[in-house]
Amino acid sequence: ATDGIFLIEADRVLKPGGYFVWTSPLTNVHTFLRDKEKQKRWIFVRDFAENLCWELISQQDETVVWKKTNKKSCYSSRKPGSFPPICSKGQDVESAYYRPLQNCIGGTNSHQWVPIEERATWPFRSNLNKNELELYGLHSEELVVDTANYKTAVRNYWSLLSPLIFSDHPKRPGDEDPSPPYNMFRNVLDMNARYGGFNAALLEAGKSVWVMNVVPTTGPNYLPLVLDRGYIGVFHNWCEAFPTYPRTYDMVHADGLLSLETSQYRRCTMLDLLTEIDRLLRPEVLNQSYQLFKSGHILVPFVVAFCFPVLDQWI
Repeated sequence: ATDGIFLIEADRVLKPGGYFVWTSPLTNVHTFLRDKEKQKRWIFVRDFAENLCWELISQQDETVVWKKTNKKSCYSSRKPGSFPPICSKGQDVESAYYRPLQNCIGGTNSHQWVPIEERATWPFRSNLNKNELELYGLHSEELVVDTANYKTAVRNYWSLLSPLIFSDHPKRPGDEDPSPPYNMFRNVLDMNARYGGFNAALLEAGKSVWVMNVVPTTGPNYLPLVLDRGYIGVFHNWCEAFPTYPRTYDMVHADGLLSLETSQYRRCTMLDLLTEIDRLLRPEVLNQSYQLFKSGHILVPFVVAFCFPVLDQWI
């Protein structure tokens, strides 16, 4: 866009010190020297990026790499009247769910402004320290308990799943349950991710999986925490279809989701939620559907009545 609004949005989602990589014919020196219009557009993008306090650190052929500043002082050092301006506190909100793109630089008022250079490297990054947890109003003990609970849960899940996966190869007396093949599950959806504990437990257990962590709009917004731990995640209203094609996931985990969604007036029903889960699951894969009932036993009869005729492959 000619007003640079897409670059502003890229700046908003980048951590301080993060990198923006752009590949475009506009950046090819041999091309834009012969084309005045392309040259004009490239100069606009280059100058706009500079006003965003991005440093151009590399350029080769049609690829350019910028680095977002890790110093808030850069914004105050710009020329007076520079565009885009800094967002006011009223505009600078942590959640951008269903909000229009804004023509201002966001995030500078956030207490979560932490340059990537000051964060621990992966995989240590997933274990946030006391000071980092305080940014989200959490105590280290809460994360320890959450992690321990999900470690136990993952062991139990695999203990239950392994015999089912290998039901055509009964074990001999005294044999331990075989582990599922490393590639049996790959795409995993956690519909109520909270702190990202399920993701953390799977990785620590050495499971070769990729987890999409979803933070429901009906609960506390811990999405920034999930992302800061180095996991992928989104904010979503489960009364709407999840933005993906059918049969995306090998496993769906929904610990406490139904209780969360039915604890208040909703514009959708449990039937809607279960139908959406069925849409997201690959055919003939195992679903951790029993976890749906963990925090609300009164929901079991309804779910079972729905699952038997429609989802007869569910556990």
